[in-house]
Amino acid sequence: MKRLSALIALGLLSAAPPAPNDLRWMLGHWCVDAPDGTHTCEQWRIEADGRMQGSGSTTRQGKLVGQERLRIVTERHADYYEASLGGAATRFRRIPSGANTATFLNAAHDYPQRIRYWREGDALVAEIALSDGTKPKRWRYKRQ
Repeated sequence: MKRLSALIALGLLSAAPPAPNDLRWMLGHWCVDAPDGTHTCEQWRIEADGRMQGSGSTTRQGKLVGQERLRIVTERHADYYEASLGGAATRFRRIPSGANTATFLNAAHDYPQRIRYWREGDALVAEIALSDGTKPKRWRYKRQ
Protein backbone atom coordinates (compact mmCIF):
# COMPACT_ATOMS: atom_id res chain seq x y z
CA MET A 1 0.00 0.00 0.00
CA LYS A 2 2.86 2.34 0.81
CA ARG A 3 4.37 1.74 -2.66
CA LEU A 4 1.03 2.49 -4.36
CA SER A 5 0.72 5.76 -2.42
CA ALA A 6 4.24 6.73 -3.44
CA LEU A 7 3.49 5.99 -7.11
CA ILE A 8 0.28 8.02 -7.00
CA ALA A 9 2.09 10.93 -5.35
CA LEU A 10 4.89 10.76 -7.94
CA GLY A 11 2.33 10.75 -10.74
CA LEU A 12 0.61 13.80 -9.31
CA LEU A 13 3.90 15.67 -8.96
CA SER A 14 5.05 14.87 -12.47
CA ALA A 15 1.75 15.69 -14.18
CA ALA A 16 2.17 18.87 -16.18
CA PRO A 17 -0.37 21.56 -15.39
CA PRO A 18 -2.59 22.68 -18.27
CA ALA A 19 -1.74 25.66 -20.44
CA PRO A 20 -3.60 28.92 -19.91
CA ASN A 21 -6.94 28.95 -21.74
CA ASP A 22 -6.51 32.55 -22.84
CA LEU A 23 -3.73 31.57 -25.27
CA ARG A 24 -5.87 29.35 -27.48
CA TRP A 25 -5.73 32.05 -30.19
CA MET A 26 -2.13 30.86 -30.82
CA LEU A 27 -3.22 27.31 -31.74
CA GLY A 28 -2.60 26.14 -35.28
CA HIS A 29 0.07 25.76 -37.93
CA TRP A 30 1.66 29.09 -38.88
CA CYS A 31 4.29 29.84 -41.56
CA VAL A 32 6.07 32.78 -43.18
CA ASP A 33 8.35 33.03 -46.22
CA ALA A 34 11.13 35.64 -46.13
CA PRO A 35 12.48 37.34 -49.27
CA ASP A 36 15.83 35.50 -48.87
CA GLY A 37 14.13 32.10 -49.34
CA THR A 38 13.87 31.29 -45.63
CA HIS A 39 10.70 29.40 -44.68
CA THR A 40 9.80 29.51 -40.95
CA CYS A 41 6.91 27.70 -39.28
CA GLU A 42 5.50 27.33 -35.78
CA GLN A 43 2.84 24.87 -34.77
CA TRP A 44 0.89 25.08 -31.48
CA ARG A 45 -1.49 22.43 -30.12
CA ILE A 46 -3.09 21.33 -26.87
CA GLU A 47 -2.01 17.88 -25.71
CA ALA A 48 -4.43 15.38 -24.12
CA ASP A 49 -3.21 16.38 -20.65
CA GLY A 50 -3.94 20.07 -21.36
CA ARG A 51 -0.36 21.25 -21.91
CA MET A 52 0.27 23.67 -24.76
CA GLN A 53 2.98 22.19 -26.98
CA GLY A 54 4.69 23.83 -29.90
CA SER A 55 7.43 23.33 -32.41
CA GLY A 56 9.32 25.61 -34.71
CA SER A 57 11.40 24.99 -37.79
CA THR A 58 13.31 27.06 -40.30
CA THR A 59 14.46 25.94 -43.74
CA ARG A 60 16.57 27.80 -46.25
CA GLN A 61 16.50 26.66 -49.87
CA GLY A 62 14.86 23.43 -48.74
CA LYS A 63 17.49 22.60 -46.09
CA LEU A 64 16.61 22.49 -42.37
CA VAL A 65 18.68 25.16 -40.58
CA GLY A 66 16.87 25.40 -37.24
CA GLN A 67 14.43 23.48 -35.09
CA GLU A 68 13.02 24.05 -31.61
CA ARG A 69 10.60 22.50 -29.16
CA LEU A 70 8.25 24.86 -27.37
CA ARG A 71 5.71 24.65 -24.59
CA ILE A 72 3.68 26.93 -22.36
CA VAL A 73 2.88 25.75 -18.85
CA THR A 74 1.29 27.15 -15.73
CA GLU A 75 3.08 26.58 -12.43
CA ARG A 76 2.34 28.18 -9.08
CA HIS A 77 -0.13 30.64 -10.63
CA ALA A 78 2.38 31.85 -13.26
CA ASP A 79 2.65 31.06 -16.97
CA TYR A 80 5.98 30.10 -18.52
CA TYR A 81 7.16 29.80 -22.12
CA GLU A 82 9.88 27.20 -22.57
CA ALA A 83 12.05 26.87 -25.67
CA SER A 84 14.56 24.11 -26.33
CA LEU A 85 16.95 24.16 -29.27
CA GLY A 86 18.10 20.60 -28.64
CA GLY A 87 19.52 21.10 -25.15
CA ALA A 88 18.05 22.27 -21.88
CA ALA A 89 14.95 24.44 -22.13
CA THR A 90 15.16 28.17 -21.52
CA ARG A 91 12.24 29.52 -19.51
CA PHE A 92 10.52 32.91 -19.85
CA ARG A 93 7.88 34.13 -17.37
CA ARG A 94 4.71 35.69 -18.71
CA ILE A 95 4.20 39.33 -17.82
CA PRO A 96 0.92 41.27 -18.00
CA SER A 97 -0.18 42.05 -21.55
CA GLY A 98 -3.40 42.90 -23.38
CA ALA A 99 -6.04 40.72 -25.01
CA ASN A 100 -4.76 38.39 -27.73
CA THR A 101 -1.21 39.30 -26.67
CA ALA A 102 1.31 37.28 -24.70
CA THR A 103 4.65 38.63 -23.50
CA PHE A 104 7.28 36.46 -21.81
CA LEU A 105 10.45 37.78 -20.15
CA ASN A 106 13.79 36.37 -18.98
CA ALA A 107 16.15 39.32 -18.44
CA ALA A 108 18.97 36.96 -17.39
CA HIS A 109 19.08 35.27 -20.81
CA ASP A 110 21.51 36.62 -23.42
CA TYR A 111 19.14 36.82 -26.41
CA PRO A 112 16.27 36.88 -26.68
CA GLN A 113 15.17 38.23 -23.33
CA ARG A 114 11.62 39.03 -24.39
CA ILE A 115 9.27 36.94 -26.53
CA ARG A 116 5.95 38.39 -27.66
CA TYR A 117 3.04 36.95 -29.62
CA TRP A 118 -0.06 38.79 -30.76
CA ARG A 119 -2.79 38.56 -33.36
CA GLU A 120 -3.24 41.06 -36.17
CA GLY A 121 -6.36 39.99 -38.02
CA ASP A 122 -5.69 36.52 -39.45
CA ALA A 123 -1.94 36.72 -38.76
CA LEU A 124 0.02 35.52 -35.75
CA VAL A 125 2.92 37.88 -35.08
CA ALA A 126 5.95 36.78 -33.05
CA GLU A 127 8.78 39.04 -31.92
CA ILE A 128 11.99 38.41 -30.01
CA ALA A 129 14.07 41.23 -28.52
CA LEU A 130 16.09 42.36 -25.55
CA SER A 131 14.00 43.08 -22.44
CA ASP A 132 13.75 46.80 -23.32
CA GLY A 133 12.51 46.00 -26.85
CA THR A 134 15.76 46.78 -28.64
CA LYS A 135 17.23 44.46 -31.28
CA PRO A 136 13.80 43.16 -32.32
CA LYS A 137 13.27 40.39 -34.85
CA ARG A 138 9.72 39.80 -36.04
CA TRP A 139 7.77 37.14 -37.94
CA ARG A 140 4.26 37.66 -39.35
CA TYR A 141 2.86 34.13 -39.72
CA LYS A 142 -0.10 33.09 -41.84
CA ARG A 143 -2.28 30.14 -40.87
CA GLN A 144 -1.64 27.05 -42.97
